[in-house]
Amino acid sequence: MPGVVGGDRGRNDTSAGKPLRKRAVPLTGRRRHGTFARYSGRGAMCGRIASIALALVLSVISLSQPRAASFLEKNFFLSGPRYDRVVPACNYAPALDRIISHFHQKEWEFWNSDLRIVGVEDIQENAFQPWAAQSIPRRYCTGTALINDGLRHPIYYSIGEDTGIIGLSWGVNFCVVGLDRNDAYNPNCRAAKP
Repeated sequence: MPGVVGGDRGRNDTSAGKPLRKRAVPLTGRRRHGTFARYSGRGAMCGRIASIALALVLSVISLSQPRAASFLEKNFFLSGPRYDRVVPACNYAPALDRIISHFHQKEWEFWNSDLRIVGVEDIQENAFQPWAAQSIPRRYCTGTALINDGLRHPIYYSIGEDTGIIGLSWGVNFCVVGLDRNDAYNPNCRAAKP
């Protein structure tokens, strides 16, 4: 029978000793395929109007003036900067030790080098809090780094209040001229200066 898949279900038709081939059943129907149905009429118009209204609301919100923190915002976790302006001096031994260890760690881990700072001489303070009063208090210093290969390089560093690990104590940023291999303070450590 032509309309039934595989012929009559109860028997196996053969002609001349050969079994009949079963007719393939389509896996999908004859309907339109796709993930989105095409809407027309009132539902489509409402969706378009809603998306236009949402776009207008978001653009108005983004163009509005920023406002100051409310009473609740000021009293919960937005108290503002409270710096004591207590920053170690440029020749503070733990700060220099931190520079020496971080320099060696960077050279060893990233550049496979045995270079080390063996000492810092001619230390001078360049500036203290050179920017606005509400910025992080920093002391900018300069000196000459003595490297274990016998060369001397200028070094620029800053000691900042609450810039250490998770803001618990002071932190140090430094740059050794000629050994800033990843160009973090390029050119010639200018970004490490005030």
